[in-house]
Amino acid sequence: MKNSTLNCAAALVLLAASATAAAAESTCNRACLEGFVEHYLDAVVAKRPDKVPLATGVRFTEDGQQLLIGDGLWNTLRAKGPYRLFVTDVPAGQVAVLATIEEDNRDPNQGTPGLIALRLKVKGQQITEIEQILVRDEKAAARVNALAKPHPVYLESVPAAERMSRADLISTANKYFSGMQQNDGKGDYPFAEDCNRLENGMQATNAPTPAGQTRPDPKTSMTYSGQWSCLEQFKSGLLHFVNRIRDRRFVAVDQERGIVFAFGFFDHSGGASRTFKAPDGRTVTSGPVQPWTWQLGELFKIEKGQIRKIEAFLQRAPYGMNSGWSTWSQGMSDAARDVTME
Repeated sequence: MKNSTLNCAAALVLLAASATAAAAESTCNRACLEGFVEHYLDAVVAKRPDKVPLATGVRFTEDGQQLLIGDGLWNTLRAKGPYRLFVTDVPAGQVAVLATIEEDNRDPNQGTPGLIALRLKVKGQQITEIEQILVRDEKAAARVNALAKPHPVYLESVPAAERMSRADLISTANKYFSGMQQNDGKGDYPFAEDCNRLENGMQATNAPTPAGQTRPDPKTSMTYSGQWSCLEQFKSGLLHFVNRIRDRRFVAVDQERGIVFAFGFFDHSGGASRTFKAPDGRTVTSGPVQPWTWQLGELFKIEKGQIRKIEAFLQRAPYGMNSGWSTWSQGMSDAARDVTME
């Protein structure tokens, strides 16, 4: 009886050890997830899907279009670029990144710089989902490459006692989208004093006033200015021509660093939507004349409930297009969707 009990106990120990080992094997930590990004890009450069562990039935979209593995960027990627800004979501097995790349050029001795916003979902040490947006703009890529590396604040860990919940991080980031869409100058704008926004490597807030010019006054200007702070831009009400921000898919949340990554679309419908009233009652006409959609990947660094830094890669897309990861109704909705744990 004693030996039987010992054998049973030993068996339980072995079973527990096996379960722990299996769990460790299936869990992908920060370094693991970010390593998958590098392995994936290396495989695309090599044009060798077999060089990266892809799950059976892996789903792949590029610029909102579902493609076969081996198509799209797999045909043209020449090299990885130096810039990486990760949002790594270990609990969800998701990693998103803003990065630079180099594609083919008519001159075989040169490459064409570009930008990529990429999301991978990893399960059981295999990639199950690939979503990427490409910004084929050499000047934008040159600006991002000139940054050399992300702003140090993105790499800072938030003290454990000050970390926000996943839901609160997403809710705070979504106030940016809702505040811009409503843009009546009266919204809840959770911007820190040092908030700054980069779009395709260009400073879109707090830009220096060019020599010989006067900084536009947010209270009297008829168009919003990149020289204003995050808060000044939103309080001006002059972003109202962005009349719909939809398919707000929050795909990665890094609670340790306080960063949220979202894909979405900014619509400028044109027509009557171009004319609106500023908070002080002035009638303003502004924004693109024809219907216009921006497709973007955007991330937010949030601390103590306030947005400190924003960085986005964006490109013009067919008006009203879908991400390829939403139903038509979801794609046209301005509701925030937490898809991190789906």
